[in-house]
Amino acid sequence: MASATFRIWRGDQHGGKFVDYATEAAPGMVVLDAIHEIQATQANDLAVRWNCKAGKCGSCSAEINGMPKLMCMTRLNSLPLEKPVTVEPMHAFPIIKDLATDVSWNFRVKEGIQPFRPRKPDAPDGTWRMAQADADRVQEFRKCIECFLCQDVCHVLRNHHLYDRFIGPRFFVYTAALEMQPLDNQNRLGDLRDRQGIGYCNITKCCTKVCPEGIHITDNAIIPLKERVVDEFYDPLTKLFRVFRSPKP
Repeated sequence: MASATFRIWRGDQHGGKFVDYATEAAPGMVVLDAIHEIQATQANDLAVRWNCKAGKCGSCSAEINGMPKLMCMTRLNSLPLEKPVTVEPMHAFPIIKDLATDVSWNFRVKEGIQPFRPRKPDAPDGTWRMAQADADRVQEFRKCIECFLCQDVCHVLRNHHLYDRFIGPRFFVYTAALEMQPLDNQNRLGDLRDRQGIGYCNITKCCTKVCPEGIHITDNAIIPLKERVVDEFYDPLTKLFRVFRSPKP
């Protein structure tokens, strides 16, 4: 059993600092195990959010050695334990205390996205017909566990703080799941352009890199949504066709 030093950020919205804690690193341990050990034996008031400890609830998001990760899925043997392991809260959201951040903004954003509304049934028996490929396409997006690591790493939120103009990669994934749903009858392209700020994304793919579920956020969600917005509002041929299709006064 090796020893390790964890440099954990302690504080609240008024300020704080990193505090070093020494603990044992047993085989198979993850960062969340070490945090719980420190909490139990050295820092009973350490605030940390967690739930399933299986990489499926998204609760234990943090920044480990400067990288947004799930603490329950980051094994100690993957880290250089000869140096202190830094653990700090996500930077894109307000700090509540220690490693716990206030992510409630994300849920308010979700409430502002037009919900699913099915089109009229297209079969005589009152059911719908769709291609299996269209149904399969949206399944990838349903893997999201709302850990908000993609939101944390996105520079539009993390560095530029455009919370009132940009919904972030997590909700572009959510919107893509609705827009590409073969039964959905809503049109969210105007919202994406005007209120949700899809134009601010410059497709660096940083959100894709940190996704613990391996969702291809940029390639399969954001870029197709951008293309739909461009086709709808900026394509010159589309504008020309609209002129000819529009009814005469």
